[in-house]
Amino acid sequence: MKANCWMAPNRVAVEDVPEPRILNPRDAVVRVTSSAICGSDLHLLDGFIPTMKRGDVLGHEFMGEIVELGQGVRDGLRVGDRVVVAFPIACGDCISCQRGLYSVCENSNPNAPMAELAMGHTPAGIFGYSHMMGGYAGGQAEYVRVPYADVGALKIEDDLADEQVLFLSDVLPTGYMAAELCDIKPGDTVAVWGAGPVGQFAAASAYLLGAGSVIVIDRFPYRLRLARDRVGAETINYEETDVLDTLREMTAGRGPDACVDAVGMESHHASAALHAYDRTKQAVKSETDRPHALREAILSCRNGGTVSAIGAYGGFIDKFPMGSFMNRSLTMRSGQAHVQRYMRPLLERIRKGEIDPSFIITHTLRLEDAPQGYDTFKNKQDDCLKVVLKP
Repeated sequence: MKANCWMAPNRVAVEDVPEPRILNPRDAVVRVTSSAICGSDLHLLDGFIPTMKRGDVLGHEFMGEIVELGQGVRDGLRVGDRVVVAFPIACGDCISCQRGLYSVCENSNPNAPMAELAMGHTPAGIFGYSHMMGGYAGGQAEYVRVPYADVGALKIEDDLADEQVLFLSDVLPTGYMAAELCDIKPGDTVAVWGAGPVGQFAAASAYLLGAGSVIVIDRFPYRLRLARDRVGAETINYEETDVLDTLREMTAGRGPDACVDAVGMESHHASAALHAYDRTKQAVKSETDRPHALREAILSCRNGGTVSAIGAYGGFIDKFPMGSFMNRSLTMRSGQAHVQRYMRPLLERIRKGEIDPSFIITHTLRLEDAPQGYDTFKNKQDDCLKVVLKP
């Protein structure tokens, strides 16, 4: 079968790889009908996530049709069912899963010792996201094996298009969880750093949860325009104005009630000198992640407010403003999205017309064109926000 594979930093290629097969009783094999390139896939492309190997199949946002089922699959799934698959692989039975913390499942990462070396404890396995996260083949392929299919595969029984439900696999629940972590009270002001897909959904979800105003910060005019036109957010271009000063002006000096970092480890700073500082430290491996957005979110948030860090981080950061965080009674909440917790409720919101996630799609390509899609997405060419791949 054809699959998009990581070959080396800054190089992916569509290769012929073996078709997946059932390995465990709760496995399913899914024929992929749509997959997507995620912003966190760029961290793999850029070489910032360790333990990638040449030929690893990429992709953790996908959906399709079940073509084979293990004998132990529960929850009424059948061959022929159309399903969306959650990106974290979760058993459904461990204490984390029973508490709804699916992205820290205790049983789904067979390479847990690798993750424990970097993080102390292991999170769940993830499709197509390094051997540290389980070494699972991803969904930018014609077929994919889905472990614990009865927990991670959501059956879609309506005639909703792939484009309306595909993002239940990751970015819609991630954006929603980002807003939920803010503990929004009616009328609150929420600021969101990053107008990529997760930032767009975090902003839209903040309104769904009762925010009075949402402010989105980015530097690309087309992304800011989408946040204004499709989400109804106010916007700040951080290359044109000082973010902290502008947020104070917009909130009568108090600062936003909650701040969302939807950027993560490869954030950019308007100051060339400050950006070069973190790029240099990252290059010599004295820090792994560039935390410009996180620092700014902490400094901007009102006293006693909440910072929701949903952008992907991989390791260690420098110059964390702990004095600001501690002295001003801030709360930080974070995590990879517990996607299985949110899939069904968000599917109901889609059915009711409360949100149509397809508005973020800007490019639809064949699977064979995945390398072009990565290049266009990474370099923000042709106003690219989200690429969907069709095998």
